[in-house]
Amino acid sequence: MEILRKKEQPTLAVRYRTAAAKLPETMGPVYGEIAAYMARKGIPFAGPPFALYHNMDMEDLDVEIGFPVGKAEPGEGRIKAGSLPGGPTASAKHTGPYTTIEATYNALTAFVAARGVIPESFMYEEYLNSPEDTAPEKLMTNIYFPLKG
Repeated sequence: MEILRKKEQPTLAVRYRTAAAKLPETMGPVYGEIAAYMARKGIPFAGPPFALYHNMDMEDLDVEIGFPVGKAEPGEGRIKAGSLPGGPTASAKHTGPYTTIEATYNALTAFVAARGVIPESFMYEEYLNSPEDTAPEKLMTNIYFPLKG
């Protein structure tokens, strides 16, 4: 775990609400929709897919998922231009199934508290490989808590 300084990163993303239990079935089609749009427009990927969580209500998650892009690009329909925040950010890498990610979140929360810094009200994850072609115990996810001030 570490605190690093991230640069703001332009994105293309879809924001929607869903129960956490339905994320596995909703994320894939949305990523596919965004990737198809990017392919049609010739927009290259500038990093791994992400999910930004605007709240942590497991029954009504407000989630924004998408891809980083090299420069601000126009969206289309529900695909919107946005950005991942820059500035100080606490970071942890989780290796293993998504069902065990809560332990890494708890450790990162304790890490932040021990340093006396205050996280923003949102956090995001980057998915370094895919559950479609990676064994659950080898899945890698970066977790980021942007920090205030």
